[in-house]
Amino acid sequence: MNKVLVIITLAEGAIEKIKSNPELPKKEMEFINQWKEEGVLENFFITVSKTGAVLIFNGISESHSKQLIESLPYFPFMARVDYLNLDKHF
Repeated sequence: MNKVLVIITLAEGAIEKIKSNPELPKKEMEFINQWKEEGVLENFFITVSKTGAVLIFNGISESHSKQLIESLPYFPFMARVDYLNLDKHF
């Protein structure tokens, strides 16, 4: 089964800017929860420092996962986004 692993690193100082707007985290989680309900987001992890995240998408292409990530409210605050195509064996 194909998966897309997305590793996100926020830009330096981004978390402070995000925290200064309490609506941003709410809007971000609306996207995450919608993807979970739709079944395209299998897993979602946030780093302990809150400066990064890992998402595992299920049943969508890398290009579709890029479109989804680029639609996030946090996208302008991301310094780096890596996409890895995986083939799950067990």
